[in-house]
Amino acid sequence: MSDNKLNFVFFGTSEEAIYTLDALGLKGITPRLIVTAPDRPAGRHHMITPPLAKKWAEEHGVSVFQPEKIDSAAIEIIRKEKADIFVVVGYGRILPKALIDIPKYKTVNIHTSLLPRYRGPTPIEGPIFAGDKETGVSIIVIDTEVDHGPIIVQEKYPLTGNETTPELTRILFTRGGELLASILSDWIEGKIKPKEQDHSQATYTKKLKKEDGLINLQGDATKNYNKFRAYTSWPRTFFFKNNKRIIITDATLENGKFVIKKIIPENGKETIYTPL
Repeated sequence: MSDNKLNFVFFGTSEEAIYTLDALGLKGITPRLIVTAPDRPAGRHHMITPPLAKKWAEEHGVSVFQPEKIDSAAIEIIRKEKADIFVVVGYGRILPKALIDIPKYKTVNIHTSLLPRYRGPTPIEGPIFAGDKETGVSIIVIDTEVDHGPIIVQEKYPLTGNETTPELTRILFTRGGELLASILSDWIEGKIKPKEQDHSQATYTKKLKKEDGLINLQGDATKNYNKFRAYTSWPRTFFFKNNKRIIITDATLENGKFVIKKIIPENGKETIYTPL
């Protein structure tokens, strides 16, 4: 089966999904249907806003399905697509077994770490925060446990020590789409045998909370810089001065010192940081 004749359903919502869809699209691989989240209020004025994946679908002439939940009715609608394979990238929900078992060639997921390391919701932030020398992309068969299924293909990506989460998110999900495009034919033809993960080596990430971004300015400089890079999108890094929260928006590591360049004072605008 050629890739351009492949009938697949794509599950995704946010920018991670867009990077992958763009990468697949450049290879002539486009889903028949995109399943994404419903439109939600967003921004200061709570305007009803479609998810990024819906915007992408409309721009590329792809059908969209936005179920409030994946219940039996939603599953039947998706089943009618008679998809060969499901691809899940940044959808934001756990899919039930009744759904993931539908396609002949399984339901696959792009996970942005070298599984079994960094399972869970923050696999990009994790290696940056830890100061790792490499990370990577894993394409796995989804099973009923989180990031637990067998690995179809995996690729390493070296880290320089200066990447931020937004930058690495774009790189890894783009590469994930390219990698998926490169192996799809072999996967469909049965030329790739998935390999079980070594579950004894699994490590786990957590969902970040706002308070996780607090930095001790007298703490280890490299750890502070790693935290700044990892949490630059959310929850952002900050410290308190005169009981006011100061958000760090630009910082570097210079001669072993954590150097803050720009900040946003509480209730203020971004400005150059001038330490006293």
